[in-house]
Amino acid sequence: MRKAFLTAALALGLIGGVAGGAQANTLRMAYDADPVSLDPHEQLSGGTLQLSHMVFDPLIRWTQELGFEPRLATGWERVDDTTMRFMLREGVKFHSGNEMTSADVVWTFNRIKESPDFKGVFVPFKSMKAVDDYTVEIKTDGPFPLVLHNSTYIFPMDSKFYSGKTDDGAEKSEIAKHGNSFASQNMSGTGPFMVTEREQGIKLVFERNKDYWDTDSPGNVDEIVFTPIKEAPTRVAALLAGDVDFIAPVPPNDLDRVEKDDGTTLVTMPGTRIITLQLNQDRVEALKDVRVRQAIVHAINNEGIVKKIMRGFGTPAAQMSPEGYLGYNPALKPRFDVAAAQKLMDEAGYGDGLEMSMMCPNNRYVNDFKICEASAAMLAKIGIKIELTTMPKAQYWPKFDERAADIMMIGWHSDTEDSANFYEFLAMTPNTDTGRGQYNSGAYSNAAVDALTEATLKETDDARRAEMLQDIEQILYDDAAFVPFHWQNLAWGARKGVNIGAVVNAMNFPYLGDLVME
Repeated sequence: MRKAFLTAALALGLIGGVAGGAQANTLRMAYDADPVSLDPHEQLSGGTLQLSHMVFDPLIRWTQELGFEPRLATGWERVDDTTMRFMLREGVKFHSGNEMTSADVVWTFNRIKESPDFKGVFVPFKSMKAVDDYTVEIKTDGPFPLVLHNSTYIFPMDSKFYSGKTDDGAEKSEIAKHGNSFASQNMSGTGPFMVTEREQGIKLVFERNKDYWDTDSPGNVDEIVFTPIKEAPTRVAALLAGDVDFIAPVPPNDLDRVEKDDGTTLVTMPGTRIITLQLNQDRVEALKDVRVRQAIVHAINNEGIVKKIMRGFGTPAAQMSPEGYLGYNPALKPRFDVAAAQKLMDEAGYGDGLEMSMMCPNNRYVNDFKICEASAAMLAKIGIKIELTTMPKAQYWPKFDERAADIMMIGWHSDTEDSANFYEFLAMTPNTDTGRGQYNSGAYSNAAVDALTEATLKETDDARRAEMLQDIEQILYDDAAFVPFHWQNLAWGARKGVNIGAVVNAMNFPYLGDLVME
């Protein structure tokens, strides 16, 4: 029914609600899915961070060259080994009309520290204090090399707007994971756009913030109409037909079509998001045996998946850290070998096979469900029978948090552009108090990985730190802690005159406030 509706809408040119086209200052965009919540601290995901860059502003943000540029912080300086001072921009207004001060930044920092998803990023951050109305200081628990990296996660919220109680007595500041909270439905940020309409899974409408502080921004988009289109062929057809102006991702099968079409532009970048499967040792006793985990890794032909399913638009992986990161270990290679996999199963006493469940999203990563279908077929060759379930990401993430299957897919881009971020969330022993291992659905636990990861977050010598990070990758490789697929490349498509090349980046957080439409 959903696909039929979209097909009809595309035929009539009604995506975005404008028949036969749209005004030049309205951007009609289509992603494979919409954000699951309006709360910037509910879900640590690419969709949440993309939304945050539209409606909020960070203290600082990444440039396309992976440097830092000031946003709500105009500058910063190191006071001592454990203190970083940020000078805040004056005269910035939230969408509510309230002025942003250091009190809002401190309030936001304290809220992040309470977020089940985000607090793991801020474990090394001891406290934040307001020096005056436009200066804050962050204290870390010992020397910490990634203060600026992690500060890209701080999107100051309107503390007055989010304080107090709702009509039904709930705290407006509540972070409700997959819940129905005030913050999940209401927003007041400092960003270039305000949300004016939202129908989950149907449409999200943004209006330009007329009082936006960044008067130097070249952006001229007055309105954005966001339509989630899960089906890749339908999404591409919408772009080629002129019914939408900007889409992401462009699937590997359609890169040539978009690039060669006279009316569209293709922008691609090498990606650093690792796509993996996690193996739940708490649910399946056999997965506690490293030989079974090694057998699964050996049975899956990730180089073949990149070649056939991704059409070469990805880099086969054997570790979490992509090349260029300090943790990248050049000695680690993909290890597809069915005979070796079967031998490992026999040695572990499971030569007659096993049955396991697998869950994957079908609109979160490029060709995600196809990758899982191929993996299930490959595992069948060594006697592992897979019961596969796929679903849209809005339904998938609650299931992921429940650890509802024996094998679950997770992709991860290190938003700190540092290897340790992978281990903090995907490989460290799950700990609800600290937030470590928040996305480790396999319940993998190795004391050496935990200790080394913590040590890298205090080591300021890059050479020593690289050695420690690469040692972690070796341990994870030997343990078969997860199943690596590939680092997913990035591809965006736009109609001619929509200058996305200037606003997209390797983090996949397009800075749409700066977008120029001709």
